Amino acid sequence: MHVDRDITPAELAKILADSDDTALRAEAYRQKVALLGKKVALRGLIECSNICGKNCLYCGIRGGNAKVVRYRMTEDEIVEAATWAAENRYGSIVLQAGEIQNEANTALVERVLTRIHTQFGDDLGVTLSLGEQTEDVYRRWRAAGAHRYLLRIESSNPELYARIHPADHSWQTRRECLCTLKRLGYIVGTGVMIGLPGQTVADLAGDIAFFRDEGVDMIGMGPYLPHPETPLAAAAAPAFSAYAMTLRMIALTRLCLPDVNIASTTALQAIAPDGREQGILSGANVIMPNVTPRKYREEYLLYPNKPCTHEDSELCRGCLGRRIHSIGEEIAWGERADPLHARGEER
Repeated sequence: MHVDRDITPAELAKILADSDDTALRAEAYRQKVALLGKKVALRGLIECSNICGKNCLYCGIRGGNAKVVRYRMTEDEIVEAATWAAENRYGSIVLQAGEIQNEANTALVERVLTRIHTQFGDDLGVTLSLGEQTEDVYRRWRAAGAHRYLLRIESSNPELYARIHPADHSWQTRRECLCTLKRLGYIVGTGVMIGLPGQTVADLAGDIAFFRDEGVDMIGMGPYLPHPETPLAAAAAPAFSAYAMTLRMIALTRLCLPDVNIASTTALQAIAPDGREQGILSGANVIMPNVTPRKYREEYLLYPNKPCTHEDSELCRGCLGRRIHSIGEEIAWGERADPLHARGEER
C-alpha cells in the first residue's frame, strides 16, 4: 500500500474506516524496518510530580480530583532516576509532570536539567513533557540541556478540544506553544487520544494531516481510557474500537510520515497484554518504560489499570527486553535515536 505525503484528509479517513487493516499494518511495519531497522528506541519515563494546575475533563490527575495523593519528587530523586536510566543504557529520558506555571517549578526543572547535562552531556537525550509554558521558560529549559519537548494537542479539531477541556483552555494557545518550541530549536512531539467521546474518523484523519502540516518530529497516540474520577467518565464512546483504531492510526501515520518517531504507548498494554508489541508491529519505533521510583508510581494514574505500577525499574527493564525480542526486534541500547525528520535525513 502506497500513501502519498500529500494525501487528503478525506482519503485518510477512507483508509481509517476500513476495518480490515492487515495489509495497512503489514506495510507500515515493512516501511519502519526498511527505514529504521528492527530496533526499538527507549525513553525512560520519570513522572516527577502529579501536582497539576489544569483541570482537563479526561485526566486522572486533574487539579479537581481530590482523591489523588499528590507528590513531587525532589531534585536529587529526579537526578538519581535519570542516572539509573543512563547507567542502564536507556539513551534517553522523559521528564513528565502535571502542568505548573510558576518560578519555583521553572527553576527546579532548570537545576535538574543543568545537573543531568553536566553529568552526561548530549549523550543522554532529555525530553520534557511539562505542558504549556511561556517562551521564556521554554528558552531557559532548552539552554539548560533539554533536547526535545512533547506537548500533545489531544485533538486537532478545536471544537472537540473544547469539549474535553474547561472553558479557560485554548486550542490556539496550545498550537502556538508547539510553534514556539520548534522556533527555539527543540525536537518537537505531539499526539492525540483515540476514542474520545464524540470523536469521528474524520477527526482522526485530520490529526494525521495536522502532524504533517505542523512538521512535528515525534508522535504519541494512545487509546482514551476513561478515568472514574473525571467528568467524562460516563460519556459515550465512539462506535469504533479505540484499541484497533490506535493501531490503524500508528500504521497510517508511519506510511504518511515515514521519518518521524512514533511511540507505542503504555495505554495499549492496559487494554491488551501485548498491546505495546502490536504497536511496534504496526510501525511504531519508540517505547517509554517507566523508571519512576516505585513508591510514586501508583499516584500517577492518568487512566485506570495502568501497567507496571507495582514493579521496580530493574524488573521493568528485564521484562521489556524479553517482550521486544519475542517479536523479532531488538532494543537500541544506549542510543538517543533522534528522529530522522529532525536530523534532516528524510529518505
